Amino acid sequence: MKSIIILGDGMSDHPVAALNGKTPLMVARKPHIDFIAKMGKTGLFATIPEGMSNGSAVANLSVLGYDPRVCFKGRGVLEAASMQVALKPADVAMRCNLLTIDTNGKIKNHSAGHISNAEAHEIIADLQKALGEEDGDTPLRFHPGVSYRHLLVLDESWAVPDVECAPPHDFVGVDAISLYPKAKTANADTTARKLVELHDKARKILENHPVNLKRIAAGKDPANAIWTWSPGTRPHMDTIQTLYGKSGAVISAVDLVQGLGVLAGMEKIVVEGATGLHDTNYEGKAQAALDALARHDVVYVHVEATDEAGHEKNLALKIKCIEYLDERLVKPILEGIQKSGIEATVSILPDHPTPVETGAHDSDPVPFAIWNPREPGDSVERYDEESVRKGGFGLIQGNAFFRLAINS
Repeated sequence: MKSIIILGDGMSDHPVAALNGKTPLMVARKPHIDFIAKMGKTGLFATIPEGMSNGSAVANLSVLGYDPRVCFKGRGVLEAASMQVALKPADVAMRCNLLTIDTNGKIKNHSAGHISNAEAHEIIADLQKALGEEDGDTPLRFHPGVSYRHLLVLDESWAVPDVECAPPHDFVGVDAISLYPKAKTANADTTARKLVELHDKARKILENHPVNLKRIAAGKDPANAIWTWSPGTRPHMDTIQTLYGKSGAVISAVDLVQGLGVLAGMEKIVVEGATGLHDTNYEGKAQAALDALARHDVVYVHVEATDEAGHEKNLALKIKCIEYLDERLVKPILEGIQKSGIEATVSILPDHPTPVETGAHDSDPVPFAIWNPREPGDSVERYDEESVRKGGFGLIQGNAFFRLAINS
């Protein structure tokens, strides 16, 4: 039997005062997601192992049946895999955001106002010319990604990953300098110092960059700073074919999840118009998932929009993104499976909560539902954080979700 896993990034939440203690999942109109819960079984999934960071890299590793305590070496290396950036064994890869620092020196947003690809690529190219080529003793390379999400690779000849770096989306409104990279160990002093220098040099370059001057004139937030975080070296990961005997495909708009899929041996499918925001091509992702299901055992469909709405603390947008996910992606997938006659298990879940009242990731267990047409469901009628507590799966962790989702 085939399997589709649909993941709404950051979709779960905490009770919201403006919703009288309900969550966005409780108030959103989502009949097709609720159908999966009603027909299947539900539960809670602890995607973040105790003591680990509550980011998407760790959580998505768990969802795909990997142990992050063994495999997680930083999210930069996952994005490098998606971008086909070759890494030497000890090269340090890390995320490099373009973001906005306000006039008081605080992080205004983690995305430079969701800067466009064209604008961002021009900035990254100029940063590479100005900073990546200036110091032969400590070589480094900037690689352009999508929107505000980019990659920085530090050469193995001098860099180590033992540097404490703050994920910017969790610290909006906080003084930027207080969050600058810090060495965790003595041998990371040079790496931390060089990164701080990069942050400061980039600020001076970006202050009057032509792209930013145009953005300011248009009333948009400028990309007036870089932010380096989640450093790591190349991990070893067995493929899902090796671990579970399954072939797979990954569909996502973000390099992190695409890279995780590549390292898991899955086909990376890029959908035209997939943006990682609320305006993403839901219908295109749904059709790509159905097409991939004809040639693979497992299809992993990741949608970033709900997470971005949570980071923006935009309650109305998060609810709307859940409804878009339901109507424009889940519905056509369910209809397509029925029309094709393919027998498939369909699962729905987030990777972690991104509460709208805090705008930061959280490590609480997430609600999940799995509809296996060969098995009876439980008594749960709706999909949300509270309803699934009565579900037949209870609280699970480790690779239990993935095994259930792929009938293994």
